[in-house]
Amino acid sequence: MEDKRVNNVVSKILSNIWAKLEQVSFDFTFKNGKTERLSHEVYGKTDGVAVLLYNAETQKVVLSKQFRIPMYVAGVKNGFSIEVCGGSIDKNESPETSVIRETKEEIGYNISELEKVSTVFLSPGLMREQVHLYVAKYKDDDKINSGGGLAEESEEITVLEMSFYEALKMIENREIIDARTIMLLYHLKIKKLLE
Repeated sequence: MEDKRVNNVVSKILSNIWAKLEQVSFDFTFKNGKTERLSHEVYGKTDGVAVLLYNAETQKVVLSKQFRIPMYVAGVKNGFSIEVCGGSIDKNESPETSVIRETKEEIGYNISELEKVSTVFLSPGLMREQVHLYVAKYKDDDKINSGGGLAEESEEITVLEMSFYEALKMIENREIIDARTIMLLYHLKIKKLLE
């Protein structure tokens, strides 16, 4: 059954430099029957993908470290984030194709077997982006280059291969604070894909 509590939606673009920032105004009818005119900001580009590579034989995972200006502005870790491989889905690209492309560009691995974990909103009060989460097995001979990202996208990514145990410890000591990364590492733990 369709919820008819939202009406008269009007969007005004405030900025459209890297992603679109919209001011969205709408009439919202509350459960008590009262209707109010509300206004919120919504930010986003395209949907995204994130993938955690894991090796069941060596009990290792592949993560990356890169600079994130929002973390810098927030005064957290000098702006450097340890996280899973990920990025935006290009036009006319499936999430799976995007994951394979981003994995080659950012961390230098050629993967083929993807397991879809979920599609999530990371900040539904502000961001319209949905992120498609995956895990993928890898072997040492799947490494095709050193990774590091694309210069034309101003990426400078350090590839980190580490034990699963070490990655979990990095969550405990707040070295890993990226939500996608935490979700995917715990997915491996809950599903007992790594011990």
